[in-house]
This record gives sequence, C-alpha cells and structure tokens, in this order.
Amino acid sequence: MPGPSPLPQRLGLDAAWLRTPGDGTEATLRDHLLRRLAIDARRLDAMIAEERFVDDSGRVVRADDPYRPHIFVWFHRDLPEEAPVPFEVGILYRDERIVVVDKPHFLSTIPRGRHIRESVLVRLRAELGLPELGAAHRLDRLTAGVLLLTTQRRWRAPYQTMFEQRVVTKTYEALAPVPAGVDFPVTVRSHIVKERGVLQAREVPGAEPNAVTRIELAERNGDLGRYVLRPVTGKTHQLRLHLNSLGAPIVGDPFYPVVRDVDLGDFSQPLELVARELAFTDPVDGSERRYVSRVPLTWP
Repeated sequence: MPGPSPLPQRLGLDAAWLRTPGDGTEATLRDHLLRRLAIDARRLDAMIAEERFVDDSGRVVRADDPYRPHIFVWFHRDLPEEAPVPFEVGILYRDERIVVVDKPHFLSTIPRGRHIRESVLVRLRAELGLPELGAAHRLDRLTAGVLLLTTQRRWRAPYQTMFEQRVVTKTYEALAPVPAGVDFPVTVRSHIVKERGVLQAREVPGAEPNAVTRIELAERNGDLGRYVLRPVTGKTHQLRLHLNSLGAPIVGDPFYPVVRDVDLGDFSQPLELVARELAFTDPVDGSERRYVSRVPLTWP
C-alpha cells in the first residue's frame, strides 16, 4: 500500500493511485498510464498537460518521463456529470468522534459509480471541514434516515465493528400495501443473493437463511400500511425484498417487484423507506446512544 497522498483532497475526494509493476514494457510513464487507465489518449494528454499526475514525492509526471518500476502515481479522476440532489443532509448530533446525520432520499452514502459529488461523505467533508470523515455503515441511495459517520480514521474501526458484530439496534419504517392473508407481526427469513451488475437482489428457495427481518404493521390507512421493520441482518435490499415477498412492495420502489426505468434526475417519487432509529452502546465511552430520524413518510 502507498504512503500518504502527496495530493490534497479535491471536492472532498481523496486522490486515486496506481503502482507500476516491475515488468512494465512501456518506454514512458505516459504510455503505461494509457494502458492502465480507461481514458482515451487525447484526454490523458490533456490531464498530463494540466499536471494532474504526480509521483510519491509530489513530482509532476511529464509526457516524456521514462517508465519507472515500483512507484506510485497519484491523480484525481475526472468526475461524471451529476444531477444535484435537491435535499439537505440534516445533522442530528456531532461530537469529536462521530457525526450522526439524517440522510435524505436519493443521496448516496459514499462516492461510487455515477454518484460522486452527490454523496453524504463528499458533501459533508467540505461543509464540515472534516477531510477524514468516514461512514461507519451504509444506507442505500434511495433510503433516507439515520446514518452514523466518524470524524477521523482512528475512530472508524470501533464504530464499524459494532455493525459487523450486530450489536446496533436498527429500526426502519416503510409504507406499503397491506396484503391479504398475512398475520402481522411476522419474521421473514430467507437466503438473499445480490450479484454484481444486477439491479435486483433475489431470494434462493431452500437455502440456509442469511437474512432475517421482524415486520410489524403499525398503522393502516385504506389499502396502505405503515410498517415497522427490525432487521437482524443487513443484506443488500433486505427490507425491500422481504416486504415484496409478502406481497407488500414499498411505495416508490423502482426495483421491486419489477425494475422501472427512472431518470437519475427524477426526484419526484422517493422510496417510502426511512431508517427511523439507531441505538447502541458507544464503543469508546460506554454511553447509551439513541438517534431518531425526522424524515417523514408521505402517504399518497
């Protein structure tokens, strides 16, 4: 692994890096970068001219620099165009170790894929002046609610370990149809698989359960209900899939029961799923902590 980055963060993002192998055959570093990076030659040459690439010492990489093995090259990637998410991140609590936020719908937790600037981490690193801000856990981009962040790298492990060891109490709320023939409360157990590149997760019949959710019907209004969901595990799309399996797909869900084509800039119909409450014993000072989201569910 490389040492500290010679480049500062840009727009709340750390610099990317690559290591040159010992058996490289290119004559120049430029030719090696062209082979390694998914950038066309014209754009790469422009980035080199803009002095976007540096080595470990911070020395700028030039177009005619000879190839050097076993060095780290640092750079900031071009960012994709993104539709600004028109919702603010609410701050529920902040101290020297943690920041607890109310994540809005449509905002990614961390920068990834097509959602870089429009992520909680990138926004708040700049807004709060916390360049080491990190996520102790994640919420789906379409899910709103309580999200726990750590202010510095040294605090990340204790809080992430809480989630890995499942000692955090998480409570969600959702709006969904009330199916006939289901006697609530119920506990749903299934084996969930999420494959890379496939939008939907799926349940594998007969396989050993790896996902467990307790589901209560707390309120009913016509054909819709407000559900309280208490996941025991944290599989991708677990709550959405478990409600859908009962015949109660969450209002506004573009993936279940079928995938709908929704433009990334369309914020008109949020997924009616909120991480309502997070409770835990602080792993550093032993205090009891409980945070509640203020994001409302919206009955149609």
